[in-house]
Formats: sequence, C-alpha cells, structure tokens
Amino acid sequence: MRLRGYTFVAVGLLLSSSARAEVAPGSLDVHWSEGAEDCAATRPPLLQVHRYNDRTILLREGLCATFEAPVLYLLVGSKRALLIDTGAVAGPEEMPLGSTVMGLLPGEGPSKLPLLVLHTHGHLDHRTGDAQLDHLPSVEVVGTDLDSVRKYFGFSDWPNGLAQVDLGDRTLDVMPTPGHHPSHVSYYDRETGLFFSGDFFLPGRLILDDAQVDLASARRVADFLKDRPVTAVLGAHIELDVDGNMYPLGAQYHPRERPLALTKEDLSTLPAMVSSYNGFYTRRGIFVLVSQTRVLMAAAAGVAVILGAIGMGVRWALRRRKRTRLARGSVQA
Repeated sequence: MRLRGYTFVAVGLLLSSSARAEVAPGSLDVHWSEGAEDCAATRPPLLQVHRYNDRTILLREGLCATFEAPVLYLLVGSKRALLIDTGAVAGPEEMPLGSTVMGLLPGEGPSKLPLLVLHTHGHLDHRTGDAQLDHLPSVEVVGTDLDSVRKYFGFSDWPNGLAQVDLGDRTLDVMPTPGHHPSHVSYYDRETGLFFSGDFFLPGRLILDDAQVDLASARRVADFLKDRPVTAVLGAHIELDVDGNMYPLGAQYHPRERPLALTKEDLSTLPAMVSSYNGFYTRRGIFVLVSQTRVLMAAAAGVAVILGAIGMGVRWALRRRKRTRLARGSVQA
C-alpha cells in the first residue's frame, strides 16, 4: 500500500509537471520592415501587426516613423486585454496605434473588450503613445513612475516580490526588473510561456542605469524562470543584423535584421554578463553592456578637451601674430 501511494504521488507529479509545460503554440515567423536608407523617398509601413496566435499580437512601429522601432504586445483574455507599452510616437497621423489596437480587440461599441495599458518602463519610446488611448472609454492606462507602478501592482518591498495581472482565463506574472530604468518590470505569460523583457534584455545594447541593481534583477529573473517553460524572450527592440553586427544609433535602415526572439538560455547568461561588466562598455557575444550616462559624460569630456586644445591653439596663434607685428615694428623703427 505504501508503494502504491508513492506511485500515485509520482504519477501526480509527472502529470502536474506535464500540465505546467504545456503552453499555447504560436508563430514568430515574421519579416519586419527594414525601414529605408531614404525615408523621405519611400513609404515603408508605419505600424506592422503580427499575430503570434489568436490571443497574442505583436505590433512594431516602423523605422521610418521612429528609429527606436519598439515592439509592443497585445494580449487578449476573456475579461480584458493588455497592451504592453505604447511606443515612441504621439500623433495618430504619424502612428495609427490607437485605432489599430482598438480595431484588434473583440467586440463592437459598448461590448468592446476593455483594455488595460501597462508598460515595461517609463522611457519616452515606451509610453509616448499613451495619449492615443488614455481618453478612450473602457481603457485604463497605468502610469510609469515608480510610485504608480508600486501602487498598481501592490509591490510593498520593491524590487522584491511578484504580482499578477488577471485578464480572465489568462494570467501574467509581473516581476520588478530595475537596472535599465528605476521602475522597469517584465512580464511572464503563463498561457504562451513568453517572457516580455522590455529593455531589460534584448538583442542589442543593454543600457544599464545601475549595474548592481540590474545584476540583482538578472538573478531574480533567472531564478524565477528556472523551472518554468519559456517559449521565447521578447524584448522591445532589435539592434543587430543576422551576423551580430550593431546598427548605428539612430539608424532608420536595418538590412538583414536578426529575429527578435531570444531564448531562456540566453537570458540565463545575463547574471554572468552583468557581473563582468566594467561599468562603461563591455561586449559579450552579441550583447553590448553600456552605461549611456558615462558614455555621454566621456563624449562631453572629449569635446571639452578638443575645444580646449583649439582655444589654446588660437591663443598661441594670436600671441605669435602679435609678437611678429611687434618685431616688425621694432625693425622699421
């Protein structure tokens, strides 16, 4: 009887593990627009829509509309939908975000599925589109400052703890991941196994506002995902070509762009990468860890040195010219 009991427990654990591993399938087979070398001479799409499946939609703002070209995520539940980030463009003429998102939601008129708008963090390329949605009926837009994020999700011991977002028949886990930005959060979708990492982790530059805080976030994420199925890690930008080369900052043309998705294994290497970061600029494989503040400070210092050298050169030239005039005057006298 004891053996039979252990057998039932073992079978139960196997079935439970199998159930946790099952996720709703979808496709990331999409070709995003490459933008253009001359955006004024061409008309690439302002906004592209890709259906991962019937309840999960990716939207990407075009490179010619904004070089940031952020990727936004629309997740549909039975009671409401969730939009993660609203992009970099405010005007509906330049970016038809509001009309596109509302058109993708089930229902019509008063029966339109309610929409919740959350963000990964508060940088402008992730929240500027709020203005197209925050005045619409049945739409709730949550602020991106740390107080608003902590209050909405109920984080009492930031950046520790987890929160959940219930969309009705679909739950997302919300994890604080500051380091790139003080109020950064990432989302794990239990239905699809997708992990939405914003600017915390993406194929390209990992800009660290605070390396120690980012390292703690990386360790928490790795621990959280260790025993969970992860179909793909989806960040907010693509900054690499298929050979791993970085596009220049501000580039509106991305030929041969690599896919968006990263893997659970990629993300598991983040703690070691951040641990080896020198505080200024470190490259590890396809990832570049960089302090934007320190790079800008170094660039400013470089400009100051160059301007100082030019100033010294000008003063030296003027003094030499003055000495030459004085010498000529003495000879003539």
